[in-house]
Amino acid sequence: MNVSRRAMLALPLALAACKYRKEILRFSGPTMGTTYNVVVVDHDGRLDEGEVKSAIDGALVHVNASLSNWDATSEISRFNATRTQAPVQLSAVLASVMAASDLVHQASQGRFDTTIGPLIEAWGFGSTGAPAMPNATTLDTALERSGHGNTLLLNGGKMTKRRGDAQIYLAGVGKGYGADHVGQALMNLGANDYLVEIGGDLVTAGRNLDGLPWQIGIETPNPADRSVFDVVGLKGRGLATSGDYRNYFEIDGQRYSHLIDPALGRPVAHNTASATVIADDAMMADAWSTAMLILGREHGLEIAAAHGVAVQFIERDRDAQTLAFTTHTSDTFNELTA
Repeated sequence: MNVSRRAMLALPLALAACKYRKEILRFSGPTMGTTYNVVVVDHDGRLDEGEVKSAIDGALVHVNASLSNWDATSEISRFNATRTQAPVQLSAVLASVMAASDLVHQASQGRFDTTIGPLIEAWGFGSTGAPAMPNATTLDTALERSGHGNTLLLNGGKMTKRRGDAQIYLAGVGKGYGADHVGQALMNLGANDYLVEIGGDLVTAGRNLDGLPWQIGIETPNPADRSVFDVVGLKGRGLATSGDYRNYFEIDGQRYSHLIDPALGRPVAHNTASATVIADDAMMADAWSTAMLILGREHGLEIAAAHGVAVQFIERDRDAQTLAFTTHTSDTFNELTA
C-alpha cells in the first residue's frame, strides 16, 4: 500500500540559531522509496557525528534488506517472486512486521491489509500505469489475488502462500518499523533525545533542545495548502498520518483516492481526509493510521474505543461554503495530548 503520509516537524526556530549548532545533529537522505530525517540532541558534544551517521546507515540497510518492495533482492521481494506454497522461514525483522500487520488486520476488521497490491495496481496507483477506473474483469481478478486469506502467518516465524501469485506490500507499515529501528540504533549509542522520521512516519525519544516534548505538526489535508493544522507534543512515542488528499483522481466530481478498502476493492468514499495515530512506536502508528483512514471517522472511532487507539480524524465539512474541516478524536488521543 502506497499511502500518503504528512506529519511535519514543528521545531522551534531557536534550533537554527548559531549557538545551538553544536548541540543538534541532523541527518537526512533517501530510503525505502522516500526520504528520512533524523534530529538528535547532543548534550555537551558527547556523540561522535560519524558514529551516529554510521549507525543510522547501518540500521536502514538492515531494514531495507528485509522490507523494501523497491529492492528486488530484499527478503520480501524474494518472497513475492517465489510461487512456492511451502512454508518460508522469515527473518526476525520480517516476522515482527508481519505479526504486527496481522494484529492490526484482525483488530481493524480487515481494513489494514498488506496483500492488496493487485487492487492498487488495478486502480492505477501502483508502480505502473496511471490512475483510472478499472473494468469489472480487471477488478474481479485483482480481488481474487488480494486478501490476507491468500497468505498465512504460521507459528515459529514462518509464512506460506495459499496461492502462488500472492504478494505482500509493506509501504503501510515498513517505514514505521524503519524509524523504530533507527531509533533503537541511536539509543544503543547513548542518544536519548531524538526524532526519527521516514516518509512522514516518526518516532521520538526524550525531549527537544528546549527541554519540551517534540512538537509535531499535523498538516492541513488540502493539496493546495501545506500549512500546519494542529500541533501535538510527543515524547517516547510514534506518530503517523494517512491522508487521501495527495494521490487521487476525479470523475464527474467523484474523488477516487489511492486508499483502497480491502472489503470492497474500491477507493474509500467517506469524508475523512486524514487520520493521525499516536502509538507506542512508529510501526503501530503507521499501520493503524492506514486502517483508521480506510475505516473512516464513524466506524474508526468505534474500533479505536474497542482497542484503545489514539486517533485524530480530520473531515471535510461538506456543508461549508468553502473548503473547511472538522476534527474528531478518540478518548485515548485526548488523554495523550492533554
